[in-house]
Amino acid sequence: MFNGLADWWDGVELWLAQAPFPVQFVLVMAVVVPLCLVAAWVLDAVFGKVARRFGTARDANDPDRPS
Repeated sequence: MFNGLADWWDGVELWLAQAPFPVQFVLVMAVVVPLCLVAAWVLDAVFGKVARRFGTARDANDPDRPS
C-alpha cells in the first residue's frame, strides 16, 4: 500500500519538477497558500485557547496593575 503511494508521489514530484516554471508557480501557490492559511487559522485558534486557559502574565512592578 505504501509503495503504491510512494510511487504515485514520485510520479507527481517528477511531473512537477519537469513542468515549466510558471506552471510550477501556479500549482505551488494554489496548494501552499491555502494550506498556510488553514495552518495559521488552526494555530491561532489553538494558541488563543491555551492563552485564555492560562490567563495573562502580569509583572508585579507593572504600574498599570491595580493594587
